[in-house]
Amino acid sequence: MSAANDPATIASALLSTHDLDLISYTTLQRLWAGYGQICAITARARTDSAAAYVRNCQYLGKVPGEGKAKAGDTFPLILKLISPPPAKATSSSSGKMVDEGHLRKIYSYEVEQFFYSKIVPLLGDLGVARCLASTYTSENEEEESGLTATIITDLRPLYPVSGEKRSALSPAQVHGALSWLSKFHASTFTFTHRALGEYILPPLEEHDLRIFTSNSNSTWPRNGVWLNGGYTYLSTRRNEYASLREDGGSEWSEAFCTPTPTADGGGGESIAELAAKVLTPRSREIESLIHGDVKSENLFTTSDGDVAFFDFQYTGLGLGVCDLAKLFTCSVPLPMLLQGGGQEDKYDEYNLSSELAMCAGEKDLLQRYRAGLLEASGNKEEFYPWDVFIRHWETALVDWCRFQASWGFWGEYGVA
Repeated sequence: MSAANDPATIASALLSTHDLDLISYTTLQRLWAGYGQICAITARARTDSAAAYVRNCQYLGKVPGEGKAKAGDTFPLILKLISPPPAKATSSSSGKMVDEGHLRKIYSYEVEQFFYSKIVPLLGDLGVARCLASTYTSENEEEESGLTATIITDLRPLYPVSGEKRSALSPAQVHGALSWLSKFHASTFTFTHRALGEYILPPLEEHDLRIFTSNSNSTWPRNGVWLNGGYTYLSTRRNEYASLREDGGSEWSEAFCTPTPTADGGGGESIAELAAKVLTPRSREIESLIHGDVKSENLFTTSDGDVAFFDFQYTGLGLGVCDLAKLFTCSVPLPMLLQGGGQEDKYDEYNLSSELAMCAGEKDLLQRYRAGLLEASGNKEEFYPWDVFIRHWETALVDWCRFQASWGFWGEYGVA
């Protein structure tokens, strides 16, 4: 490993800007596909003010009463270091050879760093790590090398329980996750009022735009969160969708990819395309920032169910129900959704056209989440009418199912 990519060297340099010294570091995990690593580090404050600064960040402004922070105090922190491998080559509209998957990862780490640096300070005491130091600059000086490093507070002292697998989440933790999501979404409704051109485009489009602005000597900074939050939406999954469409042996191919009839008798857009159109951000009042990858493995909790989320690589604009679709299908224990449903009497396994009615458990969880959104609007029912909310919820499920079908279903209960 070169000195330029050495976690200790990078951590020491970033910590020194806040009068902190690196005491130790341990690699917790390597990032997917060799894109870097996450390290647990211990830092020691050189001054009283440095100790007070870190402690305030660590405890989300709610400083505990075990005495005044002082020089010499040590703190557990997290270093996320991105040092990507060489990209594989495919074509883009700019004529250059690029890899969409590689670009998606690189931009996602930029998005996450922007989120911690610029958005988290606006979120009050919501359970999310605070950024102490990073390589972030508005000019993206690190973009060429792809090296980014972010030091954030370690959530585990305050939230010591890992989310882990779906079946392990308790009702209190599920309710805590819904509370966190409703607060996060409600607190970021105002982001839809920004010009859409300020957001990061889908990977190939973003790449082409950066080529254009670079060639035109533009000083326009290319940083922010995704224009469309999440990583499964249709416009960046056309190859998988094409494969599903061509799979004549799949029931999902017919369900998602068959053109719908038009008034003139022709073929219109498919169900998958229509669902994607409904969910695409377009400055609606009910749009917000979404987490983009909500699952139990991306949260920590307290013993009584207070939740903090992490992993914000795919944060961007969207409808909050898109976060719920993944949470419910990947992380909410199935009995909580089926509670009071009697689905065995409503579904014939030999009749795949049967409609699954909403169970009381699912409805209760949806109502809990929506109540949090309405509270932020002054409890105005018209802000997000129940029928509109449910239509969006069901559309988000269709869109998530389309992604799963194009990948091959996986997960503990078949649909994850």
